[in-house]
Amino acid sequence: MRRSSVEVVLVTGLLALVVAGLTGLTGLLSGGIHLGPRVASAAPAARPRTASPSGATASAPFATGWLSGHRQPALPVDGHADALVDVDAHQVLWQRSMHASRAPASLAKLVTAMVAADLAPLDREVTVTAQTDADAARRVEPASTIMGLSAGEVLTVRELMYGLFLRSGNDAAETLGSGIVSRDQFVQQMNQKAAALHMGDSHFTTPVGLDDAGMRTSAYDLAVAAATIATRYPALLAISGAPSATIPQTAAHKGFDLVNYNKLVIPGNQYTYQGATGMKTAFTDDAGPCMVATASRGGRRLVAVVLDSTNFFADATRLLDYGYSVSPASR
Repeated sequence: MRRSSVEVVLVTGLLALVVAGLTGLTGLLSGGIHLGPRVASAAPAARPRTASPSGATASAPFATGWLSGHRQPALPVDGHADALVDVDAHQVLWQRSMHASRAPASLAKLVTAMVAADLAPLDREVTVTAQTDADAARRVEPASTIMGLSAGEVLTVRELMYGLFLRSGNDAAETLGSGIVSRDQFVQQMNQKAAALHMGDSHFTTPVGLDDAGMRTSAYDLAVAAATIATRYPALLAISGAPSATIPQTAAHKGFDLVNYNKLVIPGNQYTYQGATGMKTAFTDDAGPCMVATASRGGRRLVAVVLDSTNFFADATRLLDYGYSVSPASR
């Protein structure tokens, strides 16, 4: 785009996370994903708890207690608004203007993805309408990013998720935002989702994230959204971390070859990050270049949010490196 969360339950949850982790790792090692037979997705996981011994509460999913007790280093991060959080310790590790009101750009699609996954299984088929095909997306925003959909094509929610995460497809976002329920209802549920996650700095008016006076978020809220995907939507996390994806042509749609914009998850380039698990890049006039990056090492999961940066890949790497150099108390 242009500059516009009893033993049987615990064991089951752990097994699901292990399977999801292996799926993501397989994609990384193979250098991409080839979508095979369609399979039903798991139901969304339970809603997050509202408090933790780390100090995070219902109104503040991530606490600042650790940060308050440790001097924040002057990292060479160019982002105007940034946040680094330890997902499992529920702590903010580094921040700059993390509650400042910012245009979300395509990072709004993190909420779009969660709402779509809440509304429909990943094997649910959705038809692309004339209002959400590639040409319509271009008319709305001439240089916007698209998956390449055409009116009348039928794809699964899963396939659309690949277009949404890897290529930041506005056409994929609009198809998800109007092909399951009405667009107005979908946007309403985006805001309900944000409220349920206590993303108090956020409001959404579209499933895409194009610049709009009513669209707003913060680095902190985006860290909450990304952490929720990382912990409660393992299939979405695996999709976001795929270096590439091939969707074969069928009678219902053309073929798609998608390469992830997120260089941290692509092997063999200067920004490849050890332990990177996924998430998303974004760019509009109002938001500037942005990204959310997730990583996992040694059982620790981190989220880095960088908003309006001249080099968000380098900034995200610096934040993640710092995060893995410290050890906040976990709950």
